[in-house]
Amino acid sequence: MSTEKFDLLNERNRKAEEGGGAKRIEAQHKKGKLSARERIELLLDKGTFQEIGKFVQHRSVDFGLGDQKYLGDGVVTGYGLVNGRLIYVFSQDFTVMGGSLGEAYAQKIFKIMDLAMQNGVPLVGLNDSGGARIQEGVVSLAGYADIFYKNTLSSGVIPQLSAIMGPCAGGAVYSPALTDFITMVEGTSYMFVTGPNVVKTVTHEEVSSEELGGAETHASKSGVTHFTASTDLECIELLKKQLSYIPQNCEERAPQLPYDAGNEKRPSLDHIIPANAQQPYDMKQVISQITDADSFLEVHKGFAQNIIVGFGRLAGKSVGIVANNPQHLAGVLDINSSLKAGRFVRFCDSFNIPLIVLVDVPGFLPGTDQEWNGIISNGAKLLYAFSEATVPRVTVITRKAYGGAYDVMNSKHIGADMNFAWPSAEIAVMGAKGAAEIIFKKEISEAADSEKQWKEKEKEYNDKFANPYIAAERGYVDEVILPSQTREKLIITLEMLKNKVAKLPKKKHGNIPL
Repeated sequence: MSTEKFDLLNERNRKAEEGGGAKRIEAQHKKGKLSARERIELLLDKGTFQEIGKFVQHRSVDFGLGDQKYLGDGVVTGYGLVNGRLIYVFSQDFTVMGGSLGEAYAQKIFKIMDLAMQNGVPLVGLNDSGGARIQEGVVSLAGYADIFYKNTLSSGVIPQLSAIMGPCAGGAVYSPALTDFITMVEGTSYMFVTGPNVVKTVTHEEVSSEELGGAETHASKSGVTHFTASTDLECIELLKKQLSYIPQNCEERAPQLPYDAGNEKRPSLDHIIPANAQQPYDMKQVISQITDADSFLEVHKGFAQNIIVGFGRLAGKSVGIVANNPQHLAGVLDINSSLKAGRFVRFCDSFNIPLIVLVDVPGFLPGTDQEWNGIISNGAKLLYAFSEATVPRVTVITRKAYGGAYDVMNSKHIGADMNFAWPSAEIAVMGAKGAAEIIFKKEISEAADSEKQWKEKEKEYNDKFANPYIAAERGYVDEVILPSQTREKLIITLEMLKNKVAKLPKKKHGNIPL
């Protein structure tokens, strides 16, 4: 065969790999951003990337597009290995027409989305795009809609991870929003439906892109992003870490790491609950003691901090953890914490990841703001998520479990498999002070010293109900254990539950209170 043909292929490969050219790649670097191909090289195991659609070009000629053709059309797509496990990936190339999405570009993405679904493999999207390619008109909008549809069909079938590594605005935000987890890079990425200029025109608010939709904003205020990273490199490492906790698809289980069993007792837990029931303690210390060393990966760290969610490992096996956090708002449930935990529970249930629930909850947050903004329907989302989850579910009540929040936090009554309580657990309709005021209202009001009578009745209620034993007598708690035994009990219990089979009633789907 003629070497000219080989030379032609080599030249086309070179042109495809240079994207928008050296100057534009250099401009990316000056912004602290990597190129689309550099990101893929860092994400995948060395030498494993197989590209699909490398020579694809758009077919549009309007508004000068006929003179702006690039091999690959602004997005790099293909597959490869991450720590030896197959994934599909697309990486948007901002150096080519600002990474704008057109018809051919979209077709490249949903081709690998189809392959990921057909082969039961995770999909990772690296987003860095100015949005729709306006010159292509409605076909670019159609491309977005096709991607949204495939995101939705893939949901719960294969894991979908999104990294926002540059601009992501307008309709482009909805594909990441439909995926399982979003990671944003601080300082170089943003997400919003309408930008600062439109906001200023419509509402007269002055706001920067960073303030409106930067990583910190979405990590702490909106809850749109689950993780933030300071650099592209850190973002890629976070994606790899996320993948390590989750299976390839809904039919498989997460990878198990080697584990040498040892002494699973954790004596420090026996001293973690303060003598003063109103005093907070660090629930993350509890999590670190019951999970394998350095295995906890917190999700949504900066959002709704009154509840903690994240992945950990127990004896090398992946678990999802949901825990009230008494250091923030005393660990109450509110709108944001219910949304945060509910979505995490549903993810774990979709992908066969057992759930560990640590309970210290005084109830739901009272107030007009919560009621008017729908604490009823939003709290019900967490209740719904736990109730329909069929993975192994184990609860440990560390201290307070009051009122409806006791029910919602994976109680025996909504299908938890095993429920443990520490001796410090208080399981009751409400706190002793409020309960005494209601139950003994007449005696207190008629007493010569009403304050003294109130305290006596409070103690009476406390002595009777501020413990785990009445619930244990009813079978609502399976065992009251020493805190130091918790890790050991959880390992044994999850091993016992590993072949659990539970099926929901036959139906098209339930109607979660969205």
